[in-house]
Amino acid sequence: MTSVALAVAPNGGRKVKADHPAVPLTPAELAVTAARCLEAGASMIHAHVRASDGTHLLDAGAYLSAISAIRGAVGDRLVIQITSEALGRYAPAQQRAVIRDVRPEAASLALRELVPDASEEGAFAELLGWMKREAVTPQIILYDIEDALHLVDFRKRGLVPFERLPVLFVLGRYTTGQTSNPRDLLPFIDAAAPVFEHWSVCAFGAQEIACVTTAALLGGHVRVGFENNELLPDGSRAQGNEDLVAAARRAIEAVGLTHATADDLRAATAN
Repeated sequence: MTSVALAVAPNGGRKVKADHPAVPLTPAELAVTAARCLEAGASMIHAHVRASDGTHLLDAGAYLSAISAIRGAVGDRLVIQITSEALGRYAPAQQRAVIRDVRPEAASLALRELVPDASEEGAFAELLGWMKREAVTPQIILYDIEDALHLVDFRKRGLVPFERLPVLFVLGRYTTGQTSNPRDLLPFIDAAAPVFEHWSVCAFGAQEIACVTTAALLGGHVRVGFENNELLPDGSRAQGNEDLVAAARRAIEAVGLTHATADDLRAATAN
């Protein structure tokens, strides 16, 4: 791609209204957020759904309701990616099942959750094969270089059927006060590190925009949003997810890059 895909992760599985009143939790709120972020420059939304008490949920019905609401607001102008994140509540079999039951356009897969040991390798490979046949685009979540090397080993053993496999490098962890720094990207792009055809970055804290702009300059794509961060580059609190998308768009355009459309992203990750 010659342009940068801007994804928004507007809610995650942890934050509630007490953390920020604009965290979208319901399908209707996700739809409003999606429309605002599309206008700000997003090409994809990474959506979580919640139970009635606000806790993290993997449920096909809840996902289908959220997808329907978002599609009603933005049509096909955003790629809608669901998460299979466990958050300590779900086993790999449940994570795989929700993807099959929803059959979304795209889904994120945390490698260390879905393959915690060798006993899950076969089931993970079967899931990827099903996603390939059903045209569900995966994005493999990598938390460190060990995860990346693990994924490369899978590819060498023929367990990954995608020629262009999107991955997301997570710069940091979900801990109180976590602040990522652009140098956190270095292990993933070291000369000895694996090369992935389509990679994105997400980061935590007030340097989120600096981190993703660095990634964009190096050929990557970006994810911002309340899941990981609520702060703008000047340290002030964003009023909505669209503020973070707009800040990322301004930053990449300031260094001579352009933002991708959803169709650009689909073309770049088609297999």
